[in-house]
Amino acid sequence: MKYDFKYHLSRRAFLAAAAGAAISASLRPARASAVDERQIKVAPGEARFSGKAGPPTAVWVYNGAVPGPAFRLRQGQPVRIAVENRLSEDTTVHWHGIRLRNAMDGVPGLTQQPIRPGESFVYEFTPPDAGTFWYHPHADSLVQIGRGLAGPLIVEEAEPVAFDRDLLWLLQDWRLNSDGQIAGGFGGMMDASMSGRVGNLVTINGQASADQNVRAGERVRLRLANASLARIMALRFEGHRPVVLAIDGQPCDPHEPEDGRLVLAPAMRIDIALDMQGDPGSRHDVIDDFYDGLAYRLTTLAYDQTSPLRAHPLAAPVALPRNPLPEPDLSNAIRQEIVLQGGMMGGGKLAGIGGMMGMGMPGMNGGAAWAINGMSMTGDGHAGMAPQFTLERGATCHLTMRNETAWWHPMHVHGFSLSVLSRNGSPVPRRQWQDTVLLAPKDTVECAFVADNPGDWMLHCHVADHQMAGLMTVFRVT
Repeated sequence: MKYDFKYHLSRRAFLAAAAGAAISASLRPARASAVDERQIKVAPGEARFSGKAGPPTAVWVYNGAVPGPAFRLRQGQPVRIAVENRLSEDTTVHWHGIRLRNAMDGVPGLTQQPIRPGESFVYEFTPPDAGTFWYHPHADSLVQIGRGLAGPLIVEEAEPVAFDRDLLWLLQDWRLNSDGQIAGGFGGMMDASMSGRVGNLVTINGQASADQNVRAGERVRLRLANASLARIMALRFEGHRPVVLAIDGQPCDPHEPEDGRLVLAPAMRIDIALDMQGDPGSRHDVIDDFYDGLAYRLTTLAYDQTSPLRAHPLAAPVALPRNPLPEPDLSNAIRQEIVLQGGMMGGGKLAGIGGMMGMGMPGMNGGAAWAINGMSMTGDGHAGMAPQFTLERGATCHLTMRNETAWWHPMHVHGFSLSVLSRNGSPVPRRQWQDTVLLAPKDTVECAFVADNPGDWMLHCHVADHQMAGLMTVFRVT
């Protein structure tokens, strides 16, 4: 039986939702000024992924913790975030998925000078969209994200949405040695030219394998964010029927995922509504089975023994209010195409890039293993990066992304959300907007966006090894 997403609120449900919203609003701290002031200190630290009993792991942290603080901002309210760098190397912060001014995008050399050790930088922006986002470095990003630098960023709707609880799981993937420390070897050739640095431990909000306590009868808004370097996840909630509400922070038509699996590539976010219909005291596993033969239990939904909050699921609609995204004009769109090339092919063969690989093995010593339209840009961004294409401000771009490689690539665009039109010739339903579009091997995906945000913007694979080894480009909005 499918959910009916078009039902209306009963008077009783409406009054209950309104009362809950009023309570939620009253609990928000009063702000002293119109600008929301925040601070981040970037520094070495340690984490205990298995709780206090486990060994400490040396990591890099935002404000002393892994993950960093969960910033909850308000849609349309200006924010000012001062970032202090206490690392021994440069860093920046990229506000992933936020449509902001180019100068605040956090790409070293391209949009700002890097934040040197001992220095600070102040980011200022007004988030136009409500939704689930995150933040991470864009300097030495393979190492810095791999050592723990990531944090969730939630932009709350201008009007509260009725849920019993609003939860967030920031998912991180770690490659640890037998002593519990982060393994070295960042940027190795095999990782760079194949699936990237997939780890051997997955944590939820910095903890491994901890139960998630729930109550029968409650409706939860669960925000899932994949902050891994390379691990793609396909989550199954045993005994439950999640309903997708938003992808990459942008509301979509509510729907149950295909085959009940939520596919979440690095950098992607999915918001779901989860009605807790298990029995009090019951336990239900959440399984990640993306990789063939390597399924594992991510966590367990552990119901407490209290009586159900309600006998039946809420009758309130679960659709989220839409964000103010500019609608593409497809009849007058400018067509652009990017082709993903390179990497290791089946049978251990190396793919050529535009007919040229240069000397040596791809991906070695920071060299190129990938290309976009025959051009490899390696690293994290720098001054003078030549744009792949240029758009006039206000133009609609119809962008085709074609994956000629044997590997999966979550392609992330800075500064914009893409309206996903079709995949391999079939229309994409449910009005999906994404800033990170996952391309399977040999996929072709067509998207569109309005070039309303001037500047030089990155477009890259968010498997960090792939980006650092050439799967990155820049486009310009004049």
